[in-house]
Amino acid sequence: MQKFNVHKGLVAPMDRENVDTDAIIPKQFLKSIRKTGFGQNLFDAWRYLDAGFPGQDPASRKPNPDFVLNQARYQGASILLARKNFGCGSSREHAPWAIDQYGFRAVIAPSYADIFFNNCFKNGLLPIVLPENVVTKLFDEVAAFPGYQLTIDLERQVVVRAHGEETPFEVQAFRKYCLINGFDDIGLTLRHAEKIKTFEAERLATKPWLAHVA
Repeated sequence: MQKFNVHKGLVAPMDRENVDTDAIIPKQFLKSIRKTGFGQNLFDAWRYLDAGFPGQDPASRKPNPDFVLNQARYQGASILLARKNFGCGSSREHAPWAIDQYGFRAVIAPSYADIFFNNCFKNGLLPIVLPENVVTKLFDEVAAFPGYQLTIDLERQVVVRAHGEETPFEVQAFRKYCLINGFDDIGLTLRHAEKIKTFEAERLATKPWLAHVA
């Protein structure tokens, strides 16, 4: 999992409330047995005018020129600004996969669905909760200033606006530790690889029959 410490990036606004996980990554793209390749279908039904299907060449699609992520001013955005209850709906982990693989490192919103919120941390995506009035102000600034960027300092737990004003945010200490160090669940376990090897060696020494397989 990619480490997250300080990130500065272009902000793209998703000015809709209650964006659900089927909108984030539609159900037809959940058939893949791999964990990669979902970014090209992020917000698929909104990004394209034609119906998408797995394995389709994105170059053959018809982009929706009115959708925010297709607008030139938001190309290369890595911070997604959203409204309340972002990530509601089904519990598919593919939603944060798609957001991350599109190129976003963080999402800022007033609130999130619980399961989506947890899945973000497990996949290296930082979901930041800010008061609704602050988020509204950020939407206004993004609309007013093309190329609008924010800096997110996870170590200090602040969002820094272009003119230097800092807005603090809360993050649970263990989740912060995992993001800063790039530890997913497997990475956390592998910190104890030597202890695991020692335990397995001792176990087989005292119970050698466990090494036999039928």
